[in-house]
Amino acid sequence: MRQLKGIHHVSAITSSAEKIYSFFTDVLGLRLVKKTINQDDINTYHLFFADDIGSPGTDMTFFDFQGIQKGIKGTDEIARVGFRVKDDLAIDYWIKRFKHYNIDFEDKGKIFDRRMVFFKDFDNQEYAIVSDEAINGVKPGSPWKNSPIPLEFSIRGLGPIFIRVKDKQKLTDVLIDNLNLKKVKDKANLTLFTMGEGGNGGSIISDYQPNLNQAIQGYGSIHHLAFRIENKNELYQWIEKLNIISARHSGLVDRFYFKSLYTRLYPHLLFEFATEGPGFLSDEETYETLGETLALSPKFKQKRKYIESIVRHIDTVRSKNVYKKEYLNE
Repeated sequence: MRQLKGIHHVSAITSSAEKIYSFFTDVLGLRLVKKTINQDDINTYHLFFADDIGSPGTDMTFFDFQGIQKGIKGTDEIARVGFRVKDDLAIDYWIKRFKHYNIDFEDKGKIFDRRMVFFKDFDNQEYAIVSDEAINGVKPGSPWKNSPIPLEFSIRGLGPIFIRVKDKQKLTDVLIDNLNLKKVKDKANLTLFTMGEGGNGGSIISDYQPNLNQAIQGYGSIHHLAFRIENKNELYQWIEKLNIISARHSGLVDRFYFKSLYTRLYPHLLFEFATEGPGFLSDEETYETLGETLALSPKFKQKRKYIESIVRHIDTVRSKNVYKKEYLNE
């Protein structure tokens, strides 16, 4: 069986599709590459933020489930999403940017030889800006050309992803024995694991927190973490492996933009295996207009008129705008 290639995407829950669109577009400078609906709940938006073309490994998505409670932070949850930047100089830029936009942040110095800055959004969702300087591994994506962020400082992918757990050994066994990751290093309560070519785009950091209460999922929480696999053939190989270890799973799920498989190998943590393609560039939208219209997968296209009548409109047109690069020189 081939190794997992790295992080594919992370999906989270937001209290407001409109506010998360503004935060990710105007503050973080990521591109909305697809505005669609949750395929299991058509009243819920599913927004995909990524690099310039929606490359695997650059994508964070959000659901805005109606009526959901606020998430409660704790242990046994996928806790924090890292966003990769080119180098330490970019970290300095992001510190200035967070000050400019009055966003609370914490400069963590270096964690496993990577400079990191922790920050949160309006829902208390947890993130990090992480430097790629001197860290080799999974290749980054291509920053959104029309972003307000200067390209040399732009976010260019996901990773590492932090997972808080109360049973360190159980998660270690899952990552190594079931998912074929490699344990690299321990530091206090943190453990670094890598997959594929490694680097930030292929890293998971386990955060051992046995004394925290159980996290409760809601808005401000991460829904699931997806790993990159090459194609449908590999997905069937993972189905076979999950069957061998008697792990419950979803079977193949066609998400149109990629094929998926879901499983819970550790309590409360939902993992997904997602194929590289076909991706977000299709006949639905041109490169210039990605994310500007309500995109529907084939099984929903015949219901477009009805869906558009019940889903509130969000203006995501950006192709007519030119964002001025914000260097924030002092």
